[in-house]
Amino acid sequence: MEDKLILGGKEFKSRFILGSGKYNLNLINAAVEQGGAEIITLALRRANTKESENILDYIPKGVTLLPNTSGARNAEEAVRIARLSRAMGCGDFVKIEIMRDAKYLFPDNQETIKATEILAKEGFVVLPYMNPDLNVARDLQNAGAAAVMPLAAPIGRQKGLATKAMIQVLIDEIDLPVIVDAGIGKPSQACEAMEMGAAAIMANTAIATAGNIPDMAEAFKLAIQAGRKAYLTGMGRVLARGGSASDPLTGFLR
Repeated sequence: MEDKLILGGKEFKSRFILGSGKYNLNLINAAVEQGGAEIITLALRRANTKESENILDYIPKGVTLLPNTSGARNAEEAVRIARLSRAMGCGDFVKIEIMRDAKYLFPDNQETIKATEILAKEGFVVLPYMNPDLNVARDLQNAGAAAVMPLAAPIGRQKGLATKAMIQVLIDEIDLPVIVDAGIGKPSQACEAMEMGAAAIMANTAIATAGNIPDMAEAFKLAIQAGRKAYLTGMGRVLARGGSASDPLTGFLR
């Protein structure tokens, strides 16, 4: 049976999602062709402006758009942006981003829960960006979220799994896909998150700022695939103390 990511009833073969932020044609092509991405996030403000490139012009056919509510400071603003996105023809998928903190860009969990409940009732496939917190994740699930997207580290810092312990709790306790978002800076970090049981990885800066964008996109794809396969296979044991010889002939050395 083929292992697929399912979000809102839609199946995806790839578990790599291109995040929003730094965009150009080379990055998007690399993410899709070398990285295998089937979902691309975009900020709505980047899709409808005369001052910069229209990101929609770059999105290949067959790729699912994941508009986000970047710039929203409360649930009301996030809901307005999501509705506008749908009206523009961007589909029913939406990533909720509500941030009042301008320095670290931490999400406002309580306002995110409010927006999720409203939009889920309107038929949106809601993927909320969140600080990893078990009670909040449960509230988001009850509100109708299709997945939860905990941050690994502050946006754009590429610090890796700074919130690893809390993300593991969500993976273990929440009956929703857990998509690790923000902070993943290396393929090895993406692999580690997938080994933990994460459903998918969202990344942008790590690829966009790489020396060779297509090669880095492929590296992320392979790392995510390796981590997922290791998780499904079952990780080898870890001993807290002592050692255990792997060679059965060590008894001859006594």
